[in-house]
Amino acid sequence: VTGVWTVPFTAYLLLLSNRVVYQRVKNKQWIGDKLNAEKNTTGDAENPDPLFLEGRCHMNFLESVPLAFILTAIAELNGANRTILNYAMAALFALRVGHVEVGLRGKGTMASGRPIGLFGTQGFMAGMAMYTAYLVKGYWGY
Repeated sequence: VTGVWTVPFTAYLLLLSNRVVYQRVKNKQWIGDKLNAEKNTTGDAENPDPLFLEGRCHMNFLESVPLAFILTAIAELNGANRTILNYAMAALFALRVGHVEVGLRGKGTMASGRPIGLFGTQGFMAGMAMYTAYLVKGYWGY
């Protein structure tokens, strides 16, 4: 199951990476996380620095998806139900895409996709960790 989901997650990560590269090439900004370091535009939600915004989209994805894959792989190795894992990974993918496309890149960088993606991802992490603990409960003598 985890192997199947590497394709859409990797494709989306490549899109996010290329958006950062596009901003760098377009603006000839080869290092740093802002286009104009003197003018602090990172806090302006209505007019965010494009490089900073695309960088945050990329970094937010990388902050949660690797651990999600590790948790899912551990559950899979311990006999998790494939259907449950497929639905869980589909939900995580939708949450992560929504977090960026409908959240960070939405109106004012704080559209509805952002909190839904954040709290949904946290729920995924907690749920997958608890499911994995349930799968290995025999180890603890239960």
